[in-house]
Amino acid sequence: MVNLSIRPADLCQKTVVAGCLSICLLLTNFAQAAVKNEPKIVSQPLGENLYMLQGAGGNMAVLLDKQQSLLVDAQFDYMAPAIKASLQQLQNGAQVGTLVNTHFHRDHTNGNAAIAAGKTIIAHQNVKQRLALDSKFAPAGLPTETITNSKTLNVASQQVVLQPMPASHTDGDLVVWFKQQNVVHLGDLFFADRFPFIDLNSGGSVDGYIANIKQLLTEVDANTKIVPGHGALMDKAGLQRFYDMMLATRAEVQTMRQQGLTADQAVAKGLSAQWQSWHWNFITEEKWIRTLYQS
Repeated sequence: MVNLSIRPADLCQKTVVAGCLSICLLLTNFAQAAVKNEPKIVSQPLGENLYMLQGAGGNMAVLLDKQQSLLVDAQFDYMAPAIKASLQQLQNGAQVGTLVNTHFHRDHTNGNAAIAAGKTIIAHQNVKQRLALDSKFAPAGLPTETITNSKTLNVASQQVVLQPMPASHTDGDLVVWFKQQNVVHLGDLFFADRFPFIDLNSGGSVDGYIANIKQLLTEVDANTKIVPGHGALMDKAGLQRFYDMMLATRAEVQTMRQQGLTADQAVAKGLSAQWQSWHWNFITEEKWIRTLYQS
């Protein structure tokens, strides 16, 4: 039954109100989606004034000091505001005085200029050479100091040791030790519970990678906190698990090669079922098999 007491003007008013509510709801949904997509940094304490930072790209570490904070890796340039805000939140007045790059890949160096232009940027000498050849890389983000031998820094009354490594993930890798707190940042020498990316086109080496992990396992202990290039904070057991996976999968691929299988046939056959969980969107089982075949 139609309610004849409602006037046309009332209907128009209710329609407009309903329309406004719909628009407001739509805008709210867009705003919420935008907030969800905003760059975010998640910090995890590792020790006194020492944190692991995760966002978009490789994991970072920061040792806070009001005069000279040290940051390991810089992710992408669009993450710089979120990174700076996170540092301010962790310690009011914190400024990056020194930035260390663990290698040259853009998910670790693209934010160099945005975060540390005019500051000290330290990396393996091959990192500067490779970045300088990239016409899209901001010159203000190039390393200001390069090393090929170990270097010790003093930050916040703590010793930080930069240790260049033989060619492995690339030809310009280094790891960062926070000795007094028993913490080490391994850069992309460690992908937590996933197949690693070994950049064979940039001086990387499977054998070198495995040899470096074997050596690092002798330098850490059961209490060492290990920051991987990608993935969750790890310990020695996690690094050992990673090492064992590489040995086992390399052996499987070597067996397939000895049986006369081509790389395509090896991919079709696949690795043992126990390694399925190590597959991820960037380094799939197929990519890992092909990397092992190429090495």
